[in-house]
Amino acid sequence: MAEKITYLAKLGELTLKGSNLKEFENRLVENARLYLETVDASVRLCAGRLYIEGPESSCAAIEFTLSHLIGITGWARAIVSEKNIESIRKAVFQEAMAAKNSGAKTFKVDTRRADKSFPMNSYEISCEAAADVFDANLLQVDVHKPDALIRVELRERCFVYCDRNKGCRGLPVGTGGKGLLLLSGGIDSPVAGYRMMRRGMKVECVYFHAYPYTSAEAQKKVEDLAQIIGMYGVDTHINIIPFTEVQMRIRERSPEAFSTLLLRMCMMKAASLLAQRINALCLISGESLGQVASQTIQNMAVTESAGSFPLLRPLVGLDKEEIVETAKAIGTYETSILPFEDCCVLFSPKHPVLRASVEEATRLYDNLEVDELIQAAFDRREIKRFSARDFVEETFSLQKENYEK
Repeated sequence: MAEKITYLAKLGELTLKGSNLKEFENRLVENARLYLETVDASVRLCAGRLYIEGPESSCAAIEFTLSHLIGITGWARAIVSEKNIESIRKAVFQEAMAAKNSGAKTFKVDTRRADKSFPMNSYEISCEAAADVFDANLLQVDVHKPDALIRVELRERCFVYCDRNKGCRGLPVGTGGKGLLLLSGGIDSPVAGYRMMRRGMKVECVYFHAYPYTSAEAQKKVEDLAQIIGMYGVDTHINIIPFTEVQMRIRERSPEAFSTLLLRMCMMKAASLLAQRINALCLISGESLGQVASQTIQNMAVTESAGSFPLLRPLVGLDKEEIVETAKAIGTYETSILPFEDCCVLFSPKHPVLRASVEEATRLYDNLEVDELIQAAFDRREIKRFSARDFVEETFSLQKENYEK
């Protein structure tokens, strides 16, 4: 029988919940199991810790899961030690050796003794567990800012691990309702979707395609972005709505300065139809106040007026540098900067209106007589699904076969 490897993850802010804590914990466990449904791994939660166990052949899939599972603050591969001080010392020395090989020069042992029947207190355990590392001069002790913080947790078993991996903090996806993300090929909207996932929201996507003015490569780029953020949200759907006829109508009947703003109003109309169909509770956009002409406070009020659902803007107070930093961290940045432009960019006027009024924009929108075109575009939408479970199965099954050989 293959030896089981244990991973331990610390829960995030969901531990601050009150009487509904169990709901959040159950959702976190269920999400982890969905990622690993096709993998030989077990998931359980106990006393504020998430444990995932599996054979060595499943480790890559488990680590991918923990890197994308929203609701944990950190995770580590743990050594499961016998509950005696000799075994704990050996496990701490093993972790210290790994830390040294990773470049650490200082360390500290921190003990949490949940099992009060153990004959030593936490401070005594930490001192004794560090003895072999100190005596061998492997690492120097630094109790304030150690390079390696080696943790010992005495529970039903003893777990020894070093905090090496940050988790995706937030609330488990699925605890905050469902939202519909207006996904473009830019940097901002994928980050907006990710940030709402971290607030527990299940996110579906809509993309407006204007073939032949936007290319097949532009659509593929957006699908790739949907897949990347879908890995954090367990799964997602992207609805691709053909918007060429709508954009042609805007071009024919509206002042050029208003074309982008009217296009966004049309998108809000179509997105509202979709939100109603999929039982979403809100729309989500990647707008940031003042970033471009359509994102002045007046123009954002115009955009929002065209929708029939609340419009959330999780990036509204962030600058571009902050948004780019998150995009790089979640893996969307390199795809977002590929040189395939979406319909908003291609049809942008040279001198857009900066401070439109809702009344004027609504009058211009009514003049378009575009509602039937929007409904027709909505009815012709294409739907694609991206599942973290399927990705894990496809990506790691070959690795497992190679390992077993």
